[in-house]
Amino acid sequence: MSVVIAIDAGTTGVRAFVVDESGTPLGRAYREFTQHFPRPGWVEHDPAEIWDTTLAVLTEAVAALDAPVAAIGITDQRETVVAWDRRTGEVLHRALVWQDRRTAARCDELVAAGELPHIRAATGLVLDPYFSASKMEWLLTEGGVVAGPDLALGTIDSWLIWNLTGGTEGGVFVTDPSNASRTMLFDLRTRAWSDELCGLFGVPRDALAEVRPSSGTVGVTCAAVPTGAGVPVAGIAGDQQASLFGQACLRPGMAKNTYGTGSFVLMNVGPDCPEPAEGLLTTVAWELPAAALGEPGDGTVTHYALEGAVFVTGAAVQWLRDGLGVIDDAAECGPLAESVDDTAGVVVVPAFTGLGAPYWDPYARGAVLGITRGAGRAHLARAVVESMAYQTRDVVEAMTAASGTTIDELRVDGGAAAMDLLLRLQADQLGVPVARSAVSETTALGAAYLAGLGVGLWSSAAEVSAAWHADARVEPAGDRTMVDPAYAQWRRAVDRSRDWARD
Repeated sequence: MSVVIAIDAGTTGVRAFVVDESGTPLGRAYREFTQHFPRPGWVEHDPAEIWDTTLAVLTEAVAALDAPVAAIGITDQRETVVAWDRRTGEVLHRALVWQDRRTAARCDELVAAGELPHIRAATGLVLDPYFSASKMEWLLTEGGVVAGPDLALGTIDSWLIWNLTGGTEGGVFVTDPSNASRTMLFDLRTRAWSDELCGLFGVPRDALAEVRPSSGTVGVTCAAVPTGAGVPVAGIAGDQQASLFGQACLRPGMAKNTYGTGSFVLMNVGPDCPEPAEGLLTTVAWELPAAALGEPGDGTVTHYALEGAVFVTGAAVQWLRDGLGVIDDAAECGPLAESVDDTAGVVVVPAFTGLGAPYWDPYARGAVLGITRGAGRAHLARAVVESMAYQTRDVVEAMTAASGTTIDELRVDGGAAAMDLLLRLQADQLGVPVARSAVSETTALGAAYLAGLGVGLWSSAAEVSAAWHADARVEPAGDRTMVDPAYAQWRRAVDRSRDWARD
C-alpha cells in the first residue's frame, strides 16, 4: 500500500502529514519556525529556515514509514512572498508575510488614483496590503531586490517546489491558480498573469512562476529530499482552498471555516466566476482534470470560491498566552472561557493587524471594551472565543447577501475548532448546524487528496467526498433573545476599533 505526504507550510510552522490509500491519517510531524517583527505592522519569515524546517519534518515523517511514497502535495500560507535567485539559490530578502501591513499607504495611493475598480474586476480582490503584488513592488523598490533574468518572485508553494525538485539543479518554478489568484496579478477570467497589473506594480512577468493545475505531476523530488529521488509532486493549493477540498465542499453552496492563526470562510460557487461582491474576495478554489470532477472532456475545470478572510482568531489566543500571560498554554483557553457563563460585558476586537472581511480596514487596531472591576481573566478568554464566532458571522452574512445563497451547514476545522464552546457559539450566531471534521488537519488532507488524484491513487473527487465525516455536529439554540443583542454589541465595538492607526 502506498502513502501520500502533504507538506503544509503554514504561518507559524510546517507540518508533514501522511495518509494511506483510504485517506486515513497515518502520521504527522510538525515544527515551528521563527517569526520576525522588525517594525510595528511588519511581519517577516526566513525562507531558508522554512525550507530547513520542511526537510526536518519530512525526515521525521519518512523515518516512521514502511510504505512507498506515491506523491507529495503542497499547501501553503498563500500571499507571503519570497524573492530568490534561481541561478545561485540565494534568498534576496526575508519573506514578507501575508499579515504584513507595510504597503498600506501604497494601497491607499492606488485607490486614490482610481485603480481599484479594474483590479477588483480582474482579480476579485481588494486593494489591501494582504495580497502579494504590493509586497513584490516593495521588495523591488525599498527592499533593494534587483530585477534580472534569474529573479524569482513566488509564494511559499513555489519556493518549496523549486527546492524539492532540485533547486539550482533543475528545480521547477511553478504555482497553481489557487495561489496565483491571491497575488493581485492573476486575471480570474483568462486564468493567466495580467500584463497590465504586472506593469502597474512594476513586477517583471518573467519573474513569476508558471501556473499549472492544482492536481497533476509538476515535477519529481531530487535525491536530497528525505523521500528519495523521483517522487511526484502532484498537488498544489493555497491553504484555505486545500481546506475547502479536504472538507469535501465540492458542490456549489457548500462552505467551511478554518480557525487557524486567522479564520477563513470559503464557499464553493462552482465553475462560473462571479462578479465582485462587497466585502468579500473572489478566488480560484482549484483547477482539476475534468474527469476528476465527473465532467466530460480531457481538459481541466476551474471552480471558484467566495472568501471572507479574518486576520486574527487563533492568534488572539497566542496573545492571551504570550502577550498577557493570562494562560500558560493555548489549550487552556477553552476550559477557562467555559468556566464563566458570559463575558461580564467585555468585548475583544482582535484587530491586531487591521480588519479583514467584510471591513477591509488596515488602520483598525485591537480593542478591549466594557471592562469593569468584576471582569477577570476568564471573562477576557471568553470574549476572545466569542470574537471568533462574531467575526465568522460578519463574513457569512456578507457572503449570503452577495451570493443570494443561505448556507445550510458550516464545516469547521483548525486548532480552535477543538473548543466545543466555540462550536456552540458559532451555531447560535449563524442559526445553522456546525459540523467539525473528524480529521482536524483538513488543509493537509486536501493537499494529500489533490496529490493522490494527480497520480491516480484516487480516481475522482467523489471518493474524497465519500471519505469525509464529522466527529461533532452542533445544532443552534432555538432562542435568539441573547444572540442577536450580543452580536449588535460586537458591531458597536468594531466601529470603535476602526481607522484607529490612520495618521
